[in-house]
Order: sequence, then C-alpha cells, then structure tokens
Amino acid sequence: MANNIAGKVAIVGVAESDQIGIVPDRSVIQLHAEAAHNALSEAGLTTRDVDGIFTAGVSPMETAEYLGIVPKFMDGTAVGGSSFVIHVGHAAMAIAAGLCSVALITHGESGRSRIGIGGFPQGAQTIRGQFEAPFGLPSPVGAYAMACSRHMAQYGTTSEHLAQIAVSTRGWASLNPKAMYRDPLTIEDVLKSRMISWPFHLLDCCLVTDAGGAIVLTSLERARDLKTHPVVVLGRGESIDHSNISQMHDFTSGPAKVSGKLAFDMAGVRPDELDLAMIYDSFTYTVLMTAEDLGLCKPGEGGAFFAKGRTAPGGVFPVNTNGGGLSYTHPGMYGVFTIIESTRQLRHDYQDQGIRQVKDAKLAVAHGTGGVLSSAGTVILGRA
Repeated sequence: MANNIAGKVAIVGVAESDQIGIVPDRSVIQLHAEAAHNALSEAGLTTRDVDGIFTAGVSPMETAEYLGIVPKFMDGTAVGGSSFVIHVGHAAMAIAAGLCSVALITHGESGRSRIGIGGFPQGAQTIRGQFEAPFGLPSPVGAYAMACSRHMAQYGTTSEHLAQIAVSTRGWASLNPKAMYRDPLTIEDVLKSRMISWPFHLLDCCLVTDAGGAIVLTSLERARDLKTHPVVVLGRGESIDHSNISQMHDFTSGPAKVSGKLAFDMAGVRPDELDLAMIYDSFTYTVLMTAEDLGLCKPGEGGAFFAKGRTAPGGVFPVNTNGGGLSYTHPGMYGVFTIIESTRQLRHDYQDQGIRQVKDAKLAVAHGTGGVLSSAGTVILGRA
C-alpha cells in the first residue's frame, strides 16, 4: 500500500493558530483547535468534512471531542517533533486506501506559557531517570551537545560552521512577519552569546514558544475542487534509532538516513533535484547532521554545505525559509511547521514578497526529528 500513494493525495490547507510566540491566554487544546479551524477554512472545508484525525501531545480522543469530530480513522503516533511529519505519510496512506477522505492533523503546545501542559518525563521511574539523569546530563540540550561534539572531533566541524546555520536561518526569519526574532544576526553574535552546554551557545538553541499548527489532506481528485492550489505527497519515510542518547548508534548520523531514503525512493526524486528543504532545527547541529543523513551533502561535509550563506536568502539552496525553530517558533514539537512552510512555498504563496518566495519552487523535503535525535519523519512534497 505504501508504494501506491505517490502523487495521489494532496495537502489542501495549512495554518498556524491565531497567535504564535507568547500566548498566555490560550491552552494547548485551544491552540490545536484554532489551527485546525484556520487550516480547514483555508481549504474551504469544515469539521463536518473531516473523517480522519491525527495528533500527538493531546490524544486523538480529546482532540476529536473538543472539535466535535467523530472520525472513522485516527492516529496518535507520538514520537516527539517528528510526529506530525510522520502523520502526513500515515494520512496519505489512509486516504489512498479509502480508510478516510479528509484527514486533519493538529498540533498545539504551550511551551512558553505552560498552559495545560505536563512535565518532561525523566523521573526516577523512567529509563532516562535511572541511567542518564543521575549523571548530570541535561536533556535535551546536553544530549544534542554531546552528539555534536563527536561530529566536531571526527570531522573538524567548528563553532563557526554551526553559527552560520543560525545566521542564515535568521536571514529568512527577517522576511517572515510571524517570526519571533527578526533582527539581523552575525556569526560573532552567536559566538558571543552565553554558553548553554558546550559547544552550544544560546543562539545555537531553538526558541521556546506557544503555537499551534494544522494540516488538511484529501485525495488529489477532490483537491482540485477546493480553494487552494494542491501540494501532493510524493514520498514518505519514518524510522527510530534509539530512545536514550546513551544508546544512539552513531552520534554523527541518525534515523533520517532510513526515513530519507524511503521518502526519496518512493518519490523517485534525488536530493539534488529539490528546490528547498525544511529541516527540524531544535539546535544548529540538528540541521547539520540531518542534511548529511538526507543526502543533501556527504557525511562530514555539513559545515561546508551551510558555509558562506549558501542556505540563506539569496543563497543557492534555501533551507528553513520560515526562520525555523531557531528564530520563528518552536513550542516543543516543531515538525508540523516544516510541512506548513513547504506547502506555502510550493503553492507560491509569497510570490509578491520578493526574495522570500523560492523562485519556481516545485519540489521540497520536509523533515522532522523527535526525542534526542531519536526519531525521524521525512516527506517529499511537490507542486501539482
């Protein structure tokens, strides 16, 4: 079934919640609902059309109840920030198989204001609480930092290489009115920001925000009768490498090697054919390692790949054109926003905004990372 979905299912609506950033008057479920209604409205649909629901963080039961939806297909796969990218693949398979006709993926987190949100699970009763936390490893930042330090030792990756990723991403954020931070940034600014966990400075780390996001999918045939230009799902892949960072197979490579190959093979697309990439950026290193795993560059060449603003506005290969988790928004599980931005770029929503629109964009990869470099979801999207 999975090999028969390419080009058959389309994204027809994407949206954030009404406000993103610091939103102290909205609970988690309200952020889910706002984004859901906004995405459905964009497509010209309502909750009455939805018969498939996909979500993480909040259960499908609670989400469906709050939205007044009685689905005939649901998926609560919850593997951190990659969940919502994985949901796109699952939704495409369900629609292609006739298990549902309109799929709604919802996300919402009050990461900054902490309204209606639980704590991070690393108590003494957990594996991480028993075997990692007692040794002083802060999670997630310490886990990502440890992996990054291995890449630096093995390949000569430098703090300047990492800082360039933050600088290029901020360049895109400066063009996005919804981005939390839009002021220009230099490599020196990143290196002078306070150290969080070596080698990460503050500006190597993602934001902590409140935000919701939602995606609506249906068959390509039905999509042609709706309000928006359809964006088709060409390929999808998912994988898990480990749960605890101490069990990661290779600190310089993760599950994106598996999810990326599956997605590219299904789509029949090569990495060098893409027009842009939206890559989960919880930390600068997350982007660098993922770019290597997806085949955008060779192992160990991530530093050179991002050097000299190659992925910034005006660069040869746009990456994270909404400003990413580093400068736009990152409520905790950011993956849904990689799909939202890829869709807008492939619809040419920014064509009246100059350099913000990737010229003639036809193919994009959206990638989510979850846990501590643990899980991966990759989707290849195309302009119909």
